[in-house]
Amino acid sequence: MDVLGATPTRNLALELARVTEAAAMMAGRFMGRGDKEGADQAAVNAMRLVLSTVDMNGVIVIGEGEKDKAPMLYNGEKVGNGSAPNVDVAVDPIDGTRPLAFGRSNSLATVALAPRGTMFDPGPFVYMNKIAVGPESKGRINIEKSITENLQAVAKAKGKDVEDLTTIILDRPRHEAMVAEIRKAGARIRQIPDGDVAAALMTAWPDSGVDVLLGIGGTPEGVLAACALRAMGGEIQGKLYARDEDELRRGKEAGYDFDKVITMNDLVASEDVFFAATGITDGELLKGVRYHGNHIMTETLVVRGLTGTVRQITATHTVDKLDNLSAIHY
Repeated sequence: MDVLGATPTRNLALELARVTEAAAMMAGRFMGRGDKEGADQAAVNAMRLVLSTVDMNGVIVIGEGEKDKAPMLYNGEKVGNGSAPNVDVAVDPIDGTRPLAFGRSNSLATVALAPRGTMFDPGPFVYMNKIAVGPESKGRINIEKSITENLQAVAKAKGKDVEDLTTIILDRPRHEAMVAEIRKAGARIRQIPDGDVAAALMTAWPDSGVDVLLGIGGTPEGVLAACALRAMGGEIQGKLYARDEDELRRGKEAGYDFDKVITMNDLVASEDVFFAATGITDGELLKGVRYHGNHIMTETLVVRGLTGTVRQITATHTVDKLDNLSAIHY
């Protein structure tokens, strides 16, 4: 990454905060309305608009599918104003669309950047088995070992008993055997309906009460989480997961290795990463959007990999002033 203009040198995460704030403010209007598509479209529209103003030459590596899926933010779409630096971009306009649609917790708007060519591209194989932990347990986990062995290692690293640990896992039928093993090991369990970016970040957030993320979730969400965990000092590992024999066959034919351990360095091969997330609904990480007539309040997490700086930004936005400047109505 020594090509002129290829490596970010300023804190783009602060600019990304504007991107996720805009998406959250638009999507937050849909809380509890049961309209997942409407919420997602509103978040995408806002995110695309503000991304176009950021000083970068970005290409979306982790997005909403291929170009024929437009008007979503699609894989391969160019974003930014075209100036240096050259970056890969990962977006999830709403991590937790269903929780937002039904007024539940931990829905976020998220975006991440890394130098061009450093983000993992899962192609069409978008599920992976994951384990993620915070700083105290970094270097102690191994996804090739059993859940029980990993829980014992995390407990030792944190100076706890396994019975003191809290795990977090998506509530899915595919996790029945994992849940049974966690219960047998004695750890506590939080089963969540959606939102495993937020869940991964909780492992590195001291006040969340979560020690380890386990289970099969989205590979794109794994890339986003890896960008954040780099700065927050945590770790994530995974293995690609095929949903059926046909997907396994197609993946192998395309050169994907479903037995390979995907490390954090595989997911994002640079320390020079940036991540931002704004709360849409209330959660352990961030408060959701608050609407107060002509003012909207947001809470945003911004992290920078090079410095390890984690900022929590509470902002008050004045609606009529935004409307005078923006092509969208907040």
